[in-house]
Amino acid sequence: MRVIRSVRSIQQFIKKAKLAGKTVGFVPTMGALHDGHRSLLRRCRRENDIVVLSVFVNPGQFGPKEDFAKYPRREQTDKKLAKKEKVDIMFLPSVKEMYPGGYLTYIDVEKMTRVLCGKSRPGHFKGVTTVVGKLLNIVMPDTLYLGQKDAQQAAALTRMTRDLNFPVIVKICPTVREADGLAMSSRNQYLTERARGEAAVLYRSLKEGRQSVIAGNHSVTAIICKIRSRITRESSGRIDYVECVDAGTVMPLKKIQGKTMIALAVWFGKTRLIDNIIVHA
Repeated sequence: MRVIRSVRSIQQFIKKAKLAGKTVGFVPTMGALHDGHRSLLRRCRRENDIVVLSVFVNPGQFGPKEDFAKYPRREQTDKKLAKKEKVDIMFLPSVKEMYPGGYLTYIDVEKMTRVLCGKSRPGHFKGVTTVVGKLLNIVMPDTLYLGQKDAQQAAALTRMTRDLNFPVIVKICPTVREADGLAMSSRNQYLTERARGEAAVLYRSLKEGRQSVIAGNHSVTAIICKIRSRITRESSGRIDYVECVDAGTVMPLKKIQGKTMIALAVWFGKTRLIDNIIVHA
C-alpha cells in the first residue's frame, strides 16, 4: 500500500494507472475506520484494479459548536485496516493541502441540502460536497462508493456528480450494522454504556415504521408518530427529526408513496446519531 499526502503526487500516480488501462475505485472517509468502511473497501476491491482510500477530517463540514477538534484521528490504526483490505493508495492530505491560503470556491447543492440534517447543521453539506468535489478531481475515479447510512449525503453527492458532469459512477452500498441493529458510525464510540444500549431503539423503530407501511399505513403523520413514540418510550434520546421523504430527492412527502425513505436523527447526550430505512409503497 502506498501512502500519499500531496495532491500532485496522487494525480501523477492515477494518470499513469489510467494510461495503463487500470480502473480506479474510490472510498472517501474521515478516518476512524470501522466495518462499515471495510464493506465499502471490499466492494471497491472486487470491482476495480486500483483502490483509493482517502482519510481527511474536513473542517468545512463541521459547525462552530461541533466536534472537529475531538473527532477521532487514528492514522496508524486506519493504515492497518487499509492494508488488510488491500488498499492500493491511502490519500492523507493535510488541511493546508486541501484548502491552501486564500481558498474561495465552494459547491452548494441547493434545496435537497436544506432539509433533514441540513436544517440543524447549516453549511454542513456545502462542506461535504465541496471536499468530495475536490477529491473527485484529484483522484479521478471511475467509481465512487458511499454508504446508505449517510443517505442525504449520498443523495446530494449523486446529484452533484450529475449536475456538474463528473465522469464517475456513484454506487450506494448497504448500511452495516452492529448485532443489535445500530448503524456503524465513528461517533458511536462517544456513547456512554447506557446510551449505547438505548441507541438500538433507532433501528427497531425504523423497522416498525417500515412494517406499518408494508401493512398498508401510508400516513406520514401516523408513521412519524409511531416512531417518535417508541424512541421516547424506550430511551432518553432527544429527537432532532423523524421524516418520511422521497428516497431520491430527500424531500418531505405528504403521503407515503413510491420509494420512500424514513429517516431520523436523535441526540444521546452530546452525540447525534442518524439512521434511515427504505420502504416501497
